[in-house]
Amino acid sequence: MSGPLALSAGVVPAILVINAGSSSVKFAVFETDGHDLREPAALHGQVEGIGSAPRLRAKDAHGATLADDALPVDAAASLETAYDAALAELLRWIAAHEVGFAIEAIGHRVVHGGPLHAAPVVVDEAVLAELDRYVPLAPLHQPHNLDAIRALARIEPGAVQIACFDTAFHRGQPAVAQRFALPRRFEAAGVRRYGFHGLSYEYIAGRLPEVLGARADGRVIVAHLGNGASLCALSQRRSIASTMGFSALDGLMMGTRTGSIDPGVLLYLLDTEKMDSARISTLLYKESGLLGVSGISADMRTLLASAAPEAAEAVELFCYRIAREIGSLAAALGGLDALVFTAGIGEHAAEVRARVTAACGWLGLRLDPEANAAGRLRLESADSAGLVACIPTDEEVMIARHALPALRARLPA
Repeated sequence: MSGPLALSAGVVPAILVINAGSSSVKFAVFETDGHDLREPAALHGQVEGIGSAPRLRAKDAHGATLADDALPVDAAASLETAYDAALAELLRWIAAHEVGFAIEAIGHRVVHGGPLHAAPVVVDEAVLAELDRYVPLAPLHQPHNLDAIRALARIEPGAVQIACFDTAFHRGQPAVAQRFALPRRFEAAGVRRYGFHGLSYEYIAGRLPEVLGARADGRVIVAHLGNGASLCALSQRRSIASTMGFSALDGLMMGTRTGSIDPGVLLYLLDTEKMDSARISTLLYKESGLLGVSGISADMRTLLASAAPEAAEAVELFCYRIAREIGSLAAALGGLDALVFTAGIGEHAAEVRARVTAACGWLGLRLDPEANAAGRLRLESADSAGLVACIPTDEEVMIARHALPALRARLPA
């Protein structure tokens, strides 16, 4: 990795975006001249099977496959070493690409930024130490987000790395929307509603004027429905309230997570079932949601295609919970001008969109079946009182946009 924009002829400066999981790393490469960003991503893909059978899959901006290759495996390597090796191979592949990309900054999705971070931040050891404190609040994501930052720091010690937080977009919510009914000392210690999926909501907020026109700054609820799922109430395209709270467990039922649950259930599991906190954590994060209710799958596509009554019940509960929470957020907004679906289920499951919108008929929402089946941007019927839209999200673009100012700051005066 060179100094900022100190590049040889024919080499294209770029920003690398990383979204790291436990055994996989999604990535995207965006061309830049240090001042502007070229969208969409020139390259995108993932390294999967880290620690077992690592494989690099990559496509270009047009969706053409550029790589589908097994990576070298060291059977004796620890997971940390395997992570380093996989990311090093990814950087080598990017550098050797025919375009000749030179990575000038690395933007990371980091799920939890805590109470202090309302904007992206350049990562150093002090920032990493602070972000480690939030691992218990997002155990499925935060450790792996930070592992990737540390791995890249070992591989490229001089690289500027920028953490972009899924909580940051919600930091401007009214205090009443962030507060729990607990003694104030807990709030002072950081126990409050944070909200997540902020990078997705921020991207969608930026698209609203193009899709909704004059109602973009009105009362809008965005449904980010994927393996992780939440809703966000927007006014003036700013977060007013969210279904997720202190952790990524709250709110909607998800692929393998419970969503909101009576705290008394947790006391029952502790006292009567004699589960310890680790066992309860596994239950809540990995064994519940669509998977737990159906006993079949966490994948909405599988459940919609299944004839099993348990699958139907899981889908029914998922849509019911969304509709109930939409009612709650509509109350927080004082009405509803538009409902927007996004993320994997929101963008691709027409049946889920239809059920949720039908349950919101009391808010005046009506769906055009043909538009919904075709997955168009605008889905409402002519007699609908509110707008309904389906907007594909792009968290990677949002991270690259946030990384660009940090790169600009490194440019010579």
